[in-house]
Amino acid sequence: MPDTPNIVIVMADQLAPHYCGAYGHKVAKTPHIDALATRGMRFDAAYCNSPLCAPSRFAFMSGQLISRIAAYDNASEFKATVPTFAHYLKTLGYRTCLSGKMHFVGPDQKHGFQDRVTTDIYPSDFAWTPDWEAPDERIDKWYHDMQTVKESGVAIATFQTDYDDEVGFAARRWLIDRGRDRAAGDDAPFAMVASFIHPHDPYVAQPEWWNLYSDDEIDMPEFVLSPDEQDPFSRRVMDGIEASYVPLSEEEVRRARRAYLANVSFFDSQVGKIVKTLEDMGELENTIVIVTADHGDMLGERGLWYKMNFFEPSARVPLIMAGPGVVQGTAANACSLVDILPTLVDIGGGDGSILGEPVDGRSLMPLARGDNDPVDEAIGEYCAEMTPCPVFMIRRGPLKYIHCNADPAQLYDLAKDPLETTNVASDPAYADAAAAFAAEIARRWDNERLRNDIIATQKSRRALHAAMEAGAGEAWDYNPPSDAAQQYVRNNMDWPVAAARFRFPPLKEGPKR
Repeated sequence: MPDTPNIVIVMADQLAPHYCGAYGHKVAKTPHIDALATRGMRFDAAYCNSPLCAPSRFAFMSGQLISRIAAYDNASEFKATVPTFAHYLKTLGYRTCLSGKMHFVGPDQKHGFQDRVTTDIYPSDFAWTPDWEAPDERIDKWYHDMQTVKESGVAIATFQTDYDDEVGFAARRWLIDRGRDRAAGDDAPFAMVASFIHPHDPYVAQPEWWNLYSDDEIDMPEFVLSPDEQDPFSRRVMDGIEASYVPLSEEEVRRARRAYLANVSFFDSQVGKIVKTLEDMGELENTIVIVTADHGDMLGERGLWYKMNFFEPSARVPLIMAGPGVVQGTAANACSLVDILPTLVDIGGGDGSILGEPVDGRSLMPLARGDNDPVDEAIGEYCAEMTPCPVFMIRRGPLKYIHCNADPAQLYDLAKDPLETTNVASDPAYADAAAAFAAEIARRWDNERLRNDIIATQKSRRALHAAMEAGAGEAWDYNPPSDAAQQYVRNNMDWPVAAARFRFPPLKEGPKR
């Protein structure tokens, strides 16, 4: 068995850690995630770097903040010139694979992964480009509205269950193929990302998972604000998703939250299947397994739904690591998804000398080993829908500061106020902290220049999208390669050799005729 550990990342979409048993939810049934947390490290203040799918994932892949790589929204191109952890791991000798969603936008649909075994679930073009010069207009074909909540419930199948079934199957098959490679003498370490769409809305669950819960055990939002009580940015988000003028009944809210929990359990089952595959292969003890997500979901907290803000249920992500070199425990330090790239390079035996571009994160392996880490910080940027200006977040220690040029500052003391009920930005007791954060925002970002750059890319992408709609170029949606002539048993193969190759574990005596 190789000394360098394998890496398997299992990624959810829109999973707030608050709805996992490992993070203390009283009724969430997540036995497989809980088991990983029991034998590994649970990070209790892990954040996304942008509370929206594509920008968050580009930061996750690149180790860079979205303003550095112009990954502003769900239709921003992820440029092929940006190195990712998949590139670096391949350089370090790993066989790499992506199964599932990564919401790559642009013609590069692999970004360093040697294998990509499924298509993506969302469009890869510029269709979802916002317009900051008309920030109140909804994006065409954009489905985040209250009808999604109202239609929550049960179904035998959805496009999301179809997709995740494929993702899970393809991921497990790829892993088994690595076991077959091991049996044939190839002991190169492998790194796989299995990225599922659940529990992302629509909140529609299959009966198997829906029936794990009952209405009377579903908790309701703890802190709800009316439209008039919202801060200005939250009010714009509330208007944009129609929550400020489309009322929801208590039954509708409860049904959506039940379906969400059911889909969390569905995702957990996929984690369990992948871990079981590693165990069956004999590779679990030499594999670092990481469970995380791209962002969370408000689920009615503060009167908000989905994501697109920096409050805890939207901005926090689960982050659990288990495997060789990882101790059992919890880490309180703030961290974020840009820390994943340097962490993986560290696991793979690399260092900063292999990096092609600067990264904004740090390795989390010291924390995973139980060592002290002087860094207790997470940085967030939101540059997409429902805002006319960039929104910035700094989480350091117990304090979280949120800034947008169009809005009053927000400061929350999470140690004293975990539900973020009280903005203390104007509280004299926090005056020094608020002033220091404001000065740091001014140093870190050239706000007006960033805003102008964002608007310029939006104009460019809308023009390109119009041309693409008219027939220019080719679609970028990824088609996994498939050659039926090389699958299963064909006339160009020796049947006993093929049977021996695909039998796992192999017969000790080898094939017989």
